[in-house]
Amino acid sequence: MENEKISVTAFRDMIEVGGNRLNANAEYVNSLNVFPVPDGDTGTNMNLSFTSGMEHVKNTQEETITALAQALAKGLLMGARGNSGVILSQLFRGFSRGLEACQESINAQELANAFQAGVDTAYKAVMKPVEGTILTVARESAQAGLDAAAAGEDVIAVMSAVQSKAQEALDQTQEQLPVLKEVGVVDSGGQGLLFIYTGFLESLTGQAVPVNTLDPESADITELAHHDNFFNASHSVETEDIKYGFCTEIMVSLGKGKTVTDEFDYDEFRNYLDSLGDSLLVVADDEVVKVHVHTETPGEVMNYGQKFGDLIKIKVDNMRLQHDDILAGKGAEVQPKEAAKKSPYGIISVAAGDGVHELFKSLGVTQIINGGQTMNPSTQDILDAIDQANAENIIILPNNSNIFMAAKQAAEVADQPAVVVPSRSINQGLTAMLGFNDQASLEDNQDNMTAELDNVKSGAITNAIRDTSIDGIQIKDGDYMGIIEKDIKVANADLDQATIATIEAMLDDDAELVTLIYGDQVQENDAQKIGQAIEDKYDDIEIEIVPGNQPVYHYLISVE
Repeated sequence: MENEKISVTAFRDMIEVGGNRLNANAEYVNSLNVFPVPDGDTGTNMNLSFTSGMEHVKNTQEETITALAQALAKGLLMGARGNSGVILSQLFRGFSRGLEACQESINAQELANAFQAGVDTAYKAVMKPVEGTILTVARESAQAGLDAAAAGEDVIAVMSAVQSKAQEALDQTQEQLPVLKEVGVVDSGGQGLLFIYTGFLESLTGQAVPVNTLDPESADITELAHHDNFFNASHSVETEDIKYGFCTEIMVSLGKGKTVTDEFDYDEFRNYLDSLGDSLLVVADDEVVKVHVHTETPGEVMNYGQKFGDLIKIKVDNMRLQHDDILAGKGAEVQPKEAAKKSPYGIISVAAGDGVHELFKSLGVTQIINGGQTMNPSTQDILDAIDQANAENIIILPNNSNIFMAAKQAAEVADQPAVVVPSRSINQGLTAMLGFNDQASLEDNQDNMTAELDNVKSGAITNAIRDTSIDGIQIKDGDYMGIIEKDIKVANADLDQATIATIEAMLDDDAELVTLIYGDQVQENDAQKIGQAIEDKYDDIEIEIVPGNQPVYHYLISVE
């Protein structure tokens, strides 16, 4: 291969070698986990996400750079798991856009531009970017690529600059995030990205490239929990308080049809629609753009959309009429006949353990995605559950902050209105269901269920998988750790003592009920003994013992 350009064949090889490099080191990336729990899965998530992209590339018959890049981006989007996987998908979504003009080859400037386009897309997707993460590694390495291209370097030199700077930026992440410096490691998402970039470089040079790695004694709690709400309409006490009365949804086939007059620009398109109302959501790829907006002028939204292509889907609901019907208790009477085939609501929960599944179902959850701590579902897994729910409105309970971004991504591209309630634990997910009302609007249910999250304290008991020290707590391999919310508060070699100490640390003057969900490694009589010990010591505390059969965590604890 000439160093001036990357051919289609060489680009295919880059993707394969980059994916293989990540696959070979996925367990190492998993080991980079600040919390010494057996569920560090950044490497698994990134590997499965990129593998999905690779499969799409392998199945692509069209031999152009553009087609391969688009296939990689599409596969990553649909296979994205966990926050690290979603961010990775956004990086390569932008990377794909940066190569849109490339057909037979990629030159040095185009390669550098593509890396920068990936950074721009990923930063746009994350509302509150944190430095010292995969985003930092991507941004600084992309800039190094631009500098090399501007200096007239060839494609190998550009890729070498990107890989080298990625390593340098990764090494600096522990200086940017105190928790990484405390344990003395680097960001795991950035490490995973470095392995991909290293594979890219190895493919171009045909030579192995050394990567500085650390002794895996910890590493990443820095993934970004991107869980801002798109649909955050405030509660409306009176119908006349609704400022924008029409919930309007359109889907546009970009560049198709007789009405096209303008070339689509995402920012310009979104900014204009933002001036027409609120609760705006705009999701676009190369072929379609999907819009959800609350407005007073749905016709104007449609007319504007037609400037960019055919309207292939239109839906307008009068929210004032809906609100009046709900207040009058007549919501079921005004449902159109064709909608009777679908349930008004589908509620999707991510959870592991047969007992936990039954708990969610008893509270009204309609679809369970088996997973959570040790296996984060992909965007496609969640979309499949949405389809199976066969409902007019969808509510997603991720029950794990590492699933937020995949859940949000699925909600954005779903064919029906869908929202995410940002439950960080099984306990929060169960409590959120107390705020669900099948007669309320989707936005109100999202608000009410989200508000319930603050009414419960979440705790968990699991084993340490190595010796470490966090926040002054000395932890030995095999110890039982009590984790309250996100922090390790207890470490003890005895399971019962660790569990009791964790419960006591969660109690306060307002505590009334403790729910103890025991996992697949615990016998019921052992859980009952712990419950009895708490009741004997605290007269005003009620204990509820529930079989959860969940893996990884011996106990899930909630205090209300």
